[in-house]
Amino acid sequence: MTQTALIRPAWTPATIALMVLGFIIFWPLGLAMLAYIIWGERLDDFKKDVNMKTDEVFKGCSGIGRRKHRRRHHHHAYTGNVAFDDWREKELERLAEERRKLEEMREDFDSYMRELRRAKDQEEFDRFMRERKNGQNNGSDNAGPSVPNVTDHG
Repeated sequence: MTQTALIRPAWTPATIALMVLGFIIFWPLGLAMLAYIIWGERLDDFKKDVNMKTDEVFKGCSGIGRRKHRRRHHHHAYTGNVAFDDWREKELERLAEERRKLEEMREDFDSYMRELRRAKDQEEFDRFMRERKNGQNNGSDNAGPSVPNVTDHG
C-alpha cells in the first residue's frame, strides 16, 4: 500500500503550481518550494542527522547529571538479544566498580600529596625560624639568611 500526499517532494502539478505562485507572490517562497521539490526527500535524513548531532552536543553539557544520564542511557538501550544485554550490563557494572576504585585511589593520592606538601612547608618554616633565631642570637638584626655585601672595587 502506497501513501501519496498532494504536496510531496516531487514534480507534481500541485507542487509546480505552488512554486510558480510562490515566485509570483514573493520570490523567496517560490525558491523555498523549488528547494523542497528538489531536496525534500533528503529532508527527513537531514533532520535525523541534525537531531543526533545536537543530542550529542547537549549530552556533554548536562554538567552534574552527566554520569547519571550516561548510566540511565545504557540501562535503557537494549539490543533485543537477552544474552548480550545481560553481558553488557555486567561489564558496565564491573567498569563502574573499577571507576569507583580508581576514584578512591586518586583521592588517597591527593590526600598523600597534600600531607607531603604540608610536611615540606612545615620543614621550611622550621628552618626559617631556626635561622632567624640563630641570627638574633649572634647579635645581628638580620631576620633572614645572611647575604654577603658586595662593594665596588673601583
